[in-house]
This record gives sequence, structure tokens and C-alpha cells, in this order.
Amino acid sequence: MTALFEPYTLRDVTIPNRVWMPPMCQYSAAPEGPAAGALTDWHFAHYAARATGGTGLIVVEATAVSPEGRISPYDLGIWNDTQVEAFRRITSFLREQGTVPAVQLAHAGRKASTDRPWKGGGPVGPDAHGWDPVAPSPIAFDDKHPAPAELSVEAIKDVVDQFAAAARRALAAGFEIAEIHGAHGYLINEFLSPHSNHRTDAYGGSYENRTRFALEVVDAVREVWPDDKPLFFRISATDWLDEGGWTPDDTVRFAGELRAHGVDLLDVSTGGNASGVRIPTGPGYQVPFAARVKNETDLAVAAVGLITDAEQAEKILANGEADAVLLGRELLRNPSWARHAARELGGEVHVPDQYHRSV
Repeated sequence: MTALFEPYTLRDVTIPNRVWMPPMCQYSAAPEGPAAGALTDWHFAHYAARATGGTGLIVVEATAVSPEGRISPYDLGIWNDTQVEAFRRITSFLREQGTVPAVQLAHAGRKASTDRPWKGGGPVGPDAHGWDPVAPSPIAFDDKHPAPAELSVEAIKDVVDQFAAAARRALAAGFEIAEIHGAHGYLINEFLSPHSNHRTDAYGGSYENRTRFALEVVDAVREVWPDDKPLFFRISATDWLDEGGWTPDDTVRFAGELRAHGVDLLDVSTGGNASGVRIPTGPGYQVPFAARVKNETDLAVAAVGLITDAEQAEKILANGEADAVLLGRELLRNPSWARHAARELGGEVHVPDQYHRSV
């Protein structure tokens, strides 16, 4: 059996293969009204196609813990029971296909209240369903974004509680794995990095203070998330800044602390917190960051970053650089990538009965 198609068990959850789908926002939910933030037919068709294509784990896109935590007014959310009921439709279908359903719990912080990417992605105001964003410090992401309001200590505690409440709802919605979004310049990442966190209280300054909020969120989620179900954390391993940002060394150090607080796997990405930086992209360009965490800690890792072909993915796992791979754009292009990769590598993957004539 190839490494790519070996099952993988975390706690009491077994994922049938190592071909995983990362969270990728679809910006397709209703922006307001009773159905705001709830799963739609588009979302169902989108995720169902990847499940029938053999993907072992699907992490549903960044799902906001509060209305103000959405990246755009069109994001999914999990702050009310209407959203929970809508999610049950897709989690049930994914399980029927043998795919493990996961959800990324998120708060966009200073990068919230923006338009859909195909509409330019710029900040939007109340006249376009927008709101005033919040952050650890009143520092705008770039000259196109407004300066966010600085969160008070009391408001920070409220956000921690929102993550815990969202985790409870995620469990009720049928998700088997929860992932905390600590990457890409959103709220938790903003607290972690000295580039965006200029606070002088217990949540800013030193490394210990800047990681405090993230660990409080992890503890709050882990307290309500069942012991038999895994918890993931997505991190940007570097801000890609020469100085004054979050670094790979910080990531390795933090990985050990996350493990001690009950995180089972680190989903390793990079960037998103500093505008205008140069990122040297290329096939597998983020894999070395995952490999370093895997080699220097005892925390499981998943790798991302322009992973597109079966041999490339297999090599990452066979070389011990990661425990699983997450394919983003490639799964958008080819929902049945896992089935094609299994055919190429001689692996086995679930095929729905209705599709057996295609095998």
C-alpha cells in the first residue's frame, strides 16, 4: 500500500487516506436574514463532489464563530442553531461516503468585512452588509483596509467563549474534527505576531503574552470537544518578514505548547499577516515548514502549498515530511483527484456504488 492511501488514526477517528481537502472559502452564504451564514446548495454540491471523489478528510471552509468574525458577509458561520441544522446535511453525506467531516472555526479579525474576491475583495461598509472589524491592536492590514478597533480584555474573553460555543455547535452538526484557524493574518494570527500585535497588556509584548489568546482558545475548545475526537490548529509558520514578525522558530516552539494543550495535528501554512511581502512560491514551497515541525516535535503535521501530482504527494509522506497532504486548488480543478492518484500509484480508495462502472 502506498503511504498516500494508508489510513490515519488520531484519537478514535480513523481517516481512510492521507488525501485531505483544506478549508477554502466559497463566499456563497446569505449575507443577512434567518439563513445568514448557513450552508447552501452550492456548498453541498461542492463538498459532496470531493467526497464522492475519494477525499479522505474534508475541512469545511473558515466558519465564523460570530457574525463579526466572517471574512466577508457571504461566509459560513456557526453561531446559531439554524446553521447547525444546515451543516447536518453535508456532514451526514460525507460520512456516508467514508469521508471524515471537519470544520475550521475562525475569526477574521482586522481582515473581516470584505467583499467576495471576484468583486475585488476590498473592505465593505454597512451599505454592503459590512461592519467595523476588530483586532489586537488598531493597525490596519494595509492602506486599503480601515484601522480596526482594539479588543478590550473583556471582549477577548467573549471571543474565547464564542470559539467554545462554536465547537459545541460543530459537534451537534456532526463534525468529527475541529480545526482552529490561527493562520493567514486572521485574528489569532494577529495576536501571535509582533507585526500586528502592539499591545502592552497581558496579551501583547512577549512571546508568552502574544500566544496567550491562542492557547486560551485552544483550551476552551478542547474543554468542550470530546476526548475521542481530534483537534487541529492551522498556523502560518512565517510572516515572510526579515524582522518583526512570526518566525519558523516561533512555530516550532509553539507546536510543542499546542501539543501540551490537546492539539493533535498542526496544519502548516504560511503568510497572510503582512501585506506586500515577497513569497517564493513553487511546487511544495510550504512543505519544509511542516517537515521542520514534524522533525523537531512530536506533533503530527499536514503539509500544504502547490501539491498537485500523485508522485509529489507520495514522496512528501514517504520522506517523513508530513503525515498527510492538503490539496487546495488541485481539488478545485479535479474533485476526483484521489481516485486518479490511487489508479496511478496502485492504491485503493472508496468509490461510490453508483460510480463502479468507472473503475
